[in-house]
Amino acid sequence: MGRHQRNQGARRFWLTTAKLLVFFLLALAGWWVWRDQLFAHLDLGWAKVQRNNFQALYEQSPVETWWVFFVLYLSASAFALPGMVWLTLLVGALFGFWPGLLLVSLASTLGACATFGTARFLFKNLLSRRFPAKTQLINQGIQRDGIFYLFSLRLIPLFPFFLVNLLMGLTALRLRTFFWVSQLGMLPGTALYILAGQELGQLQSLGEVVNLHVLGALTLLGLFPWVTKGGLGYWQTRKLYRPFDRPTSFEYDLIAIGAGSAGLVSSYLGAVLGAKVALVEAGRMGGDCLNTGCVPSKSLIKTASLVALARKTAPLGLAPAPLAVDFRVVMAAVKEKIAAVAPHDSVDRYQKLGVEVFHGRGQLLDPFRVKVGERVLTGRNLILATGARPKLPDLPGLEQVPYLTSETLWDLEKLPPRLLVIGGGPIGCEMAQAFARLGSKVTLLQRGRRLLPKEDPEVSALLAQRLEEEGVDLKMAYLPQGFEVQEGEFQLVAQGPQEKVRIGFDQVLFAVGRVPNTEGLGLEALGIELGPEGQIQTDRQLRTKFPNILCAGDVQGRFQFTHTASLQAGFATLNGLFWPLKSFTPDYRVIPWATFTDPEVARVGINETLARELGLEFEVTSFDLKELDRAITEGENLGFVKLLTAKGKDQILGVTAVGPHAGEWIGEWVLAMKHHLGVKGIFDCPHIYPTLAEANKAVAGRWRQDHTPAWAMRLFSRWFAWARHF
Repeated sequence: MGRHQRNQGARRFWLTTAKLLVFFLLALAGWWVWRDQLFAHLDLGWAKVQRNNFQALYEQSPVETWWVFFVLYLSASAFALPGMVWLTLLVGALFGFWPGLLLVSLASTLGACATFGTARFLFKNLLSRRFPAKTQLINQGIQRDGIFYLFSLRLIPLFPFFLVNLLMGLTALRLRTFFWVSQLGMLPGTALYILAGQELGQLQSLGEVVNLHVLGALTLLGLFPWVTKGGLGYWQTRKLYRPFDRPTSFEYDLIAIGAGSAGLVSSYLGAVLGAKVALVEAGRMGGDCLNTGCVPSKSLIKTASLVALARKTAPLGLAPAPLAVDFRVVMAAVKEKIAAVAPHDSVDRYQKLGVEVFHGRGQLLDPFRVKVGERVLTGRNLILATGARPKLPDLPGLEQVPYLTSETLWDLEKLPPRLLVIGGGPIGCEMAQAFARLGSKVTLLQRGRRLLPKEDPEVSALLAQRLEEEGVDLKMAYLPQGFEVQEGEFQLVAQGPQEKVRIGFDQVLFAVGRVPNTEGLGLEALGIELGPEGQIQTDRQLRTKFPNILCAGDVQGRFQFTHTASLQAGFATLNGLFWPLKSFTPDYRVIPWATFTDPEVARVGINETLARELGLEFEVTSFDLKELDRAITEGENLGFVKLLTAKGKDQILGVTAVGPHAGEWIGEWVLAMKHHLGVKGIFDCPHIYPTLAEANKAVAGRWRQDHTPAWAMRLFSRWFAWARHF
């Protein structure tokens, strides 16, 4: 934003402020001058006189008076004039219950129909031509559930009626359907307002406000939205479960299907809370994270990092020594790490907690029953936590080649001389670097033009530089077309940016994403919908279409990280066990993640690329690890911290950290964002010297320096110059 635009914005701000100030002063002066007359008119006696005058007029010409008010109310309703609530109360006070109910009920519905028809005449065809696909989708939903939605909105006014009238006019809902549903939906609320107005109109003194009838009418008016909301929810739930035979009693309060991170946390929390819990698992306890994901990969990465460190000892004053890698021993060590962690996720541990563990594939028979082998379990709440599996591309010749995924990689006993990695996301980058350090000749093929496409371009460039320095052959913007075997050699045919190439390999590792595990769960029979990537669709509280069937972890599709699965599992368990008394919503605003390459890449919140896509106004502050003492002393100074803040504020929007152990020291920013601490909070906090976490304080200090007002610096300089003479 240029200086001219800022000046214009400032002028508009001060002009608006001045107008508001003048308006306030005039209003205050008017109140002071006419306060006596105003209080006289607000007197209850004056109101009684006016009501008696109206009653006399109404008795002389009842039909004409009723119709005048009818036209007035219809017009006010059609044009959404302010004060409709007070007008409704006034009608109740003047006409009484039945004439007032007829007037308001009919006039408000006809006014709504007028708005409905106007919107349809002016805009419906235009929107249909402009957005045909979206319009068709909306109309399909209206045909299926339009009556229920309209009835709900009329009973529980979540949105202004005028807005509902306009939006419904843009759909395919029929006018006569709109009329009778609106009439019925608004009738209970209208009756309560008329009743309240009637009771208020009969007051003879202010002391009668505590009259039981008046208080009762006002109480009903206040409770009405809550009662109708609960009633609608109850009716909808009963309709949803009506086709199924609900057990008269349940064996379990909670059945978790899947013993990965999400299923284990759900079972643990349920057992700790005193619920009776069953855990169903078809494979190994611990899921992907323990057996084929986090634990083995980080163990292998640690070994590879030690190998890399041993090969660059010269800068540390150590003579390089020959280092041989026994891959069989390396993989045996990986399995030992898995075995060491396994007791944390074991059947024995969970049985001691009171969880009943069943080995077998769980299948939903209905919203309350899960079949495991020949056994049928009944549960009040079900949590689907079946995780995800590696995605395999549909490429010709795939069956001819020895391919690996993140699940089968750990069965290797011999280091592949030539490893082809397809996919430049976190898993592909981590494994490409690790195997290159262990001695494989690695080629990494990526469809896009950069690695880690969800991160900022400079992050991708820095990581690409490090991988190439370590011997990884990067093939960027290459599209795999199929596999062939030529003279006993496995080859991938790929289309590059300029030409078609053949890449020879001994093993190929696919790291092109993950697919939620939903096969065999029985979701189709229950009508539980799947998203475009095969994930189970849930609401914000992680519920499926059935409130007692919830979902957590990778099968839900959002943020496929172990720590996110644990977070979701906790919320899903609470939402299941305590529904309908209380609901809890997970906060995804501060989900951190890391790619465990060297250097590590960690992030929380949004990055610069996403901020630009969202059109946010933001500022960027960076600090290079080349300036950090601890990084310099360890010879690991490749990386940076990049801080995004709201423009002109110290509100943290996101942080990207690249460097050694970045996944560890990003946690300070997660805490700050979660508890709404600004950048100043990070700067004011002492940090141990020398540590890598000092990078956080350094970037916060740079932000603070950049945001010190120039006038303050000039004032300080003048003060110091003056003080030197005394």
